[in-house]
Amino acid sequence: MHPSAPHVPGHPLAIPAFRAFWIARICAMLAQSNLVVVLGWAAYDVARTSLDVKAASLRIGLIGLSQFLPVLLINPFAGLVADRHDRRLVVRLALLVQIAAVGVLVVLQALGRADLPVFYLVAAGFAAGRGFYAPAMNALAPALVPAESMPRAIAVSAIAGRIGGIVGPVLGGFAYGVAPDFAYGLTLALLCAALLAQLAIGPHGANRPVADGKPLVHILEGLRYVAHNRMLLGAISLDLFAVLLGGATAMLPVYARDILHVGPAGLGLLRSASSVGAVSTALWLSWRPVENGVGPRMLAAVALFGVASAVFGISRWLPLSLAMLALAGAADMISVYVRQTLVQVVTPDAMRGRVGATSALFITASNELGEMESGVMGAILGPVGSVVFGGVSAVAIAFAWGRLFPELRHVQRFDEVVAQA
Repeated sequence: MHPSAPHVPGHPLAIPAFRAFWIARICAMLAQSNLVVVLGWAAYDVARTSLDVKAASLRIGLIGLSQFLPVLLINPFAGLVADRHDRRLVVRLALLVQIAAVGVLVVLQALGRADLPVFYLVAAGFAAGRGFYAPAMNALAPALVPAESMPRAIAVSAIAGRIGGIVGPVLGGFAYGVAPDFAYGLTLALLCAALLAQLAIGPHGANRPVADGKPLVHILEGLRYVAHNRMLLGAISLDLFAVLLGGATAMLPVYARDILHVGPAGLGLLRSASSVGAVSTALWLSWRPVENGVGPRMLAAVALFGVASAVFGISRWLPLSLAMLALAGAADMISVYVRQTLVQVVTPDAMRGRVGATSALFITASNELGEMESGVMGAILGPVGSVVFGGVSAVAIAFAWGRLFPELRHVQRFDEVVAQA
């Protein structure tokens, strides 16, 4: 948080280093959301050749589990690496790991040997790279903008992620419709573009690494910081349990093929609908940041996310389904915006990697492990029952966390949190 000139730019994108960061984030998110769509569709499509809908739904869940387990194992070390080393270098090396994982998929697809075990292994390798990428990338952003621009920069950064979430699934759906080889190759090209943009971030983004010492001591220090700060713990765990139980994205291939009957192109539209709502909200927040009632608004947004997810679950009309996913994405964006801002303003720079790694683990658990939960519930209750159950659970989580963590209900302004930190 050290601007390169006395003049403070009016908008974070006026800073060249942050602009390169923003472009890199878009490309990386395009690649990730593209890969998620094509792997999910490919796994479900292959499974449906010999299994019924419920059994094939479980195979989608295994893609999520394959992504979660590597992150669970490496996450504490990834946060320490982000604090001990130049975060720019960590991000670049993590992108190289992701490039290698997708490169293997491209080669095996060309050889005609891409099957379910290959999809699981590629998902695991890609997730291992993202396990190091996410905490370093998130901790890098505050070093590129002045402190007073941080809430706006977080909203702008979220826009980059959501643009990837909008365009990536559409690209993935249409690209897979052309040929699986083309879809996998597109992911590889986007990752290379992200790496090139990362190389454009100069020394302005370098952090001050923490002093060497016993790794376990530093890892536990970060975990204790999150555990003892109830505001952080409540905000991060709220997202974990709400999306873990309430996410509908894992079942989208089932809805696209067997419920709404819209095919892989329609799957791309379904995957991108939530990001349309999210990016619209993020654009608004980048110019008109939330200033009052931030805690209550986050809790209300999580409840709205659950309601929209449940309505999507019972919908059989594509326009209503898309509208509910967009509403869920808008609500989720408000929750993400408040949570990420709280994490950045409360956490000292020397610990941002480790705290960010803890946050990234919770996010990964809510997304990837949530896919596994949806797959299991889909096998038990059916895909519709799984989605509706998850939406109702998210509403219950919002009310429960308001009671368990009154700190979230009481926080009104980000500057008050900074003053207390």
